[in-house]
Amino acid sequence: MGRLFSVKNFGCRTSQSDGAAIAADLELRGLRQSHDHLTADVVVVNTCTVTAEADRDARSTIRRIRRSNPDSTIVVTGCYAQRDPHALKAIQGVDMVVGNSHKHRLGGLVAPPLVQIESPKPANVPYHGQVRKGGVIVGDIRTRQVLDSASASAQLGRSRPNVKVQDGCDNRCAFCVIPAVRGRSRSAPGESVVREIQRMQRRYPEVVLTGINLGRWGRDLNGRPRLAALVRRILTETEVRRVRLSSVEPMDWSKDLLDLVASSPRIADHVHVPLQSGSDAVLGRMRRCYRSGDYASRVRHARAAMPDAAIGADVMVGFPGETESEFEETRSLVERLPLTYLHVFPYSPRDGTEAATLGRQIPKAVKRQRSRILRELIRRKNLKFREGLLGRTVSAVALGTKQAASRALTTNFVQVDLSRSVSGAPKLLQVRVDTVEDGRTVGLPVA
Repeated sequence: MGRLFSVKNFGCRTSQSDGAAIAADLELRGLRQSHDHLTADVVVVNTCTVTAEADRDARSTIRRIRRSNPDSTIVVTGCYAQRDPHALKAIQGVDMVVGNSHKHRLGGLVAPPLVQIESPKPANVPYHGQVRKGGVIVGDIRTRQVLDSASASAQLGRSRPNVKVQDGCDNRCAFCVIPAVRGRSRSAPGESVVREIQRMQRRYPEVVLTGINLGRWGRDLNGRPRLAALVRRILTETEVRRVRLSSVEPMDWSKDLLDLVASSPRIADHVHVPLQSGSDAVLGRMRRCYRSGDYASRVRHARAAMPDAAIGADVMVGFPGETESEFEETRSLVERLPLTYLHVFPYSPRDGTEAATLGRQIPKAVKRQRSRILRELIRRKNLKFREGLLGRTVSAVALGTKQAASRALTTNFVQVDLSRSVSGAPKLLQVRVDTVEDGRTVGLPVA
């Protein structure tokens, strides 16, 4: 029968793609995937560390797995594992911690024969870590400058696989620890991405291009191509029916890229543009490389080119020193812009970042209140956006198994509960939107 493994992913789509690559490697080594952590012999916990809450979620999950499956081997990897491996190794029941620097070797470390790594004298370098025995395997993330492949073809259980085309980040936002745990920006070569999607195209109707800083794809390759060139190559050289772009930084949403997304029926009507703050003063303290006017012009261009597109943003509340008037600038900008959804999160201090040393930390109660205000605002805007789809037929990808799918995701990023299940998922279908409620959309699959 062989040993069973499971992978528990936290965080962004890039992290999910990393988890899929780990799963594919373990399968090639003879292990079989289980989606139940209770039955797995090996459980890989692929962590995020973007906020303190992400760290807490990972620790809680590890302890829960140990209680429910005490005989399993628990391997912790990902960004938290790179940032603070020894804190994770100190959790009772953790057998091994493998940082991002060695994530590509994880399969060989847990599948027999077990690779033994000798330990040099540890270096005293925050975040960048060291190779140690005793179950902690973390190297200097700064040395990994090549992204060897796009992602893993085997993304079990996914209707919309993530294709990682970029990793790392050269930005130095004051609040962000990710460059320290992911390294510098690096791109998968275009031919590698095309081959990956060609392998996927018959199995999956939609793929999602993802990266830590997706809009920077190509800047480290010969000729310094841009993301729009990669997307055009995918459209020309593959038969995948739909390409969706994940998050792209505001200044990387060039006119060329926006016009390409708007003009191609094979690209999802979906634009995600991180905002973080609508206050220019806060954006300056954050070390963000744009201002609110730059952001607004990109979003309005997107809406003019794509009247029905989903337009989403990330917004941080409670950055150190954020005043009531600065928060009001954010709230006002969100209200004025044609945004359809938000990811709202409170600022969380991360050791080693510039923002963690700033004074005037905002009380948690204030951050919670500001989060509630923005979430209520976007709830109303999202409801209005979905009501505009009533009675219309929209292209969507069925979410589910080959046996049945009861949900679908429209090209413009609306999750629809299907009033009649469809078989043979994943596949594209046409859905007529019949009901829109607060928090729920219902549609009928049509021929």
